[in-house]
Amino acid sequence: MADATASNFVTYELRDEIAHIGLNRPEKRNAISDRFVETIAETVARAEDEAKAVVLYGHGDHFCAGLDLAEHIKKTPMEGVRGSRRWHAVFAGIEHGTIPWISALHGAVVGGGLELAASTHIRVADRSAFFALPEGQRGIFVGGGGSVRVARLAGVARMTDMMLTGRVATAEEAERWNIVQYVVDKGEARRKAHELACAAASNAEISNYAVINALPRIQDMAKEDGLFVESFIASFTATTPEAEERLRAFLDKRAARVKAPGTS
Repeated sequence: MADATASNFVTYELRDEIAHIGLNRPEKRNAISDRFVETIAETVARAEDEAKAVVLYGHGDHFCAGLDLAEHIKKTPMEGVRGSRRWHAVFAGIEHGTIPWISALHGAVVGGGLELAASTHIRVADRSAFFALPEGQRGIFVGGGGSVRVARLAGVARMTDMMLTGRVATAEEAERWNIVQYVVDKGEARRKAHELACAAASNAEISNYAVINALPRIQDMAKEDGLFVESFIASFTATTPEAEERLRAFLDKRAARVKAPGTS
């Protein structure tokens, strides 16, 4: 099932239980405007209702070149604050929702595009992808959550370098910097992202929710606080009926065992 939203900024396709959401402003390298953000919010809500996982990708030659600067220069300071906070809210709906999001990245993953990708849970880049935070050269600062999400992925030192010098990272560098988890051949990112989304969708729903919501929060806690919360999450998930059935299937040899890569 495939269709487009009313604004046509975002396409939506449901492949079995996997929603494929496509940024659809290729003539602008998928640059994000306020209307674009609202359309993303609509599709986030729809995916939460219909899907078990999401693949996020970009139409055209690029994933997303970031903020639509033509719109940004017309804003007052308070309009800028409201716009930034709206980006935060919409991207938080991705990061702290109930289903896993896997982004398929190619071409420009720049500025706000990198901030959007950083809100997804797994990032797959093809070898055409390049990553940058040119806000410093534009006289502005990140406003879509990058100072938190990108800095936590790559580290403050890497992000500082990118913002101060305009450094552009390749897909391979982004993998070394922990910005992406997979690098694939050109044109293969969406296929790989779908494969990973299917794997994630096969997990217990409560386990996925715990992974995408508990892990980042535990990282913000002191060590002993994190371990304390982990005990409660572990106990809660392990005592659900689905967990009991899955554990029983493993004990009865009805579920596959973990195998070393490359073995049959």
